[in-house]
Amino acid sequence: MKVAILGGGVTGLTAAWRLSGAGHSVRVLEAAPRAGGNIRTERVDGWLCEAGPNSFQEASREISSMIADLGLGGERLQASPLAKNRYLVMKGALVPAPAGPGKFFSTPLFSMRTKVKILMEATLSPRSRPGEVSVATFIRDHFGAEVLERAVQPFIGGIYAGDSERLSAKYAFPKLWEAEGKTGSIIRSGIAAARARRAGGLPASAPVVSFRAGLSALTEALASRLPAGSVELDADVRALGPGTGARWRVSWDAPSGPGSGEFDAVVAALPAWSLARLEIGADGARPLSGLGEVEYSPVASLFLGYRREQVSHPLDGFGALVPSSENRSTLGLLFSSTLFPGRAPEGHVALTAFTGGALRPEIALLPQEELLQRVCADLRDLVGAEGKPVFSRHVLWRRAIPQYNLGYVRHLDTIAACEARYPGLFVGGNVRDGISLPDCIKSGTLLAKRVS
Repeated sequence: MKVAILGGGVTGLTAAWRLSGAGHSVRVLEAAPRAGGNIRTERVDGWLCEAGPNSFQEASREISSMIADLGLGGERLQASPLAKNRYLVMKGALVPAPAGPGKFFSTPLFSMRTKVKILMEATLSPRSRPGEVSVATFIRDHFGAEVLERAVQPFIGGIYAGDSERLSAKYAFPKLWEAEGKTGSIIRSGIAAARARRAGGLPASAPVVSFRAGLSALTEALASRLPAGSVELDADVRALGPGTGARWRVSWDAPSGPGSGEFDAVVAALPAWSLARLEIGADGARPLSGLGEVEYSPVASLFLGYRREQVSHPLDGFGALVPSSENRSTLGLLFSSTLFPGRAPEGHVALTAFTGGALRPEIALLPQEELLQRVCADLRDLVGAEGKPVFSRHVLWRRAIPQYNLGYVRHLDTIAACEARYPGLFVGGNVRDGISLPDCIKSGTLLAKRVS
């Protein structure tokens, strides 16, 4: 079978690698001049900068097997034990999130009333809601407003760059939604999941990992294991029309001129706005045009390098999340050189700051120099970073992450209806199957299985 893969991000490359391994002929068509999607690693003068995702959870045996099969086992890095602390900002100071019962009772993050409510959450009964609710409503029901404001909304900012009042609990966090329906308690469900992982020979929580050369090692390995000539860059697909018999004719624009080819199946692992403009079928209809309404939040990433003596904080953690009530320009902060070795030259530290998101999109769009000044002011207050950074990299993602907001089911229904109307077309990726890197890998594997 000859398969066209639209999109050379991690979903498309995973699908192509799986299909090629199963004996199918694949051609990856990527509109950008490079493959990898939002995964982008830069190495400069001893600094290793991630412009997009910085790490991922090795959440399943399938992902572990994939790392091994790609020959990346020796390159795999697990997050340093020094990164065990997760900080939240409270009244301008970094406060570690409680990691155990003793620290839970002593943490200043939550009032005693909220701590009692958290403990009582474990007694909740299964609940079936008549319709979807926002993440904010969901969390308030389980843990109260204080947990939402001080912990969950910052977490939402760090994962989705989203607004908890608008995100759908059912579609943004389906496992929590299912847990509420089955057990009632998120806490009890989490404990059961940890026990199940241990019973299956896995650690209670999935390890956070990357690679010595950064996350681009993953997408580069996927692309390199495809037959020569399988990946075509600068190929902007515009139309999927009828070909010979039951085949598809895929047409694209390239710097050298228009291109086209015939395929038995088409896998579309594209962002929502690219799916929305696709002309599909003999009549050139755009059945996915409704996906143009999917919201994306702009996010700017600043990778900043300092001499170690410039930063007074021990940086003994994963990073810090900043509640919107703190009124900071920074959304979240990663202690990049603590997480993994090789991220900064000897005697230096690396920090990655994220700004923007659904709550303050205008911050991400600021001119680079103004944004740098604002973020450096935050870092001075939060981690004692004095003076100018000795190294910096700025990346703006104008459409960073699709927002699974209330009513998102209409977009999922649009995709399902399109697939039903056009057999041989398969749609996946973060617009449909989840936004995390493991979700995208899983989506690519699922797409390959569906095609086969």
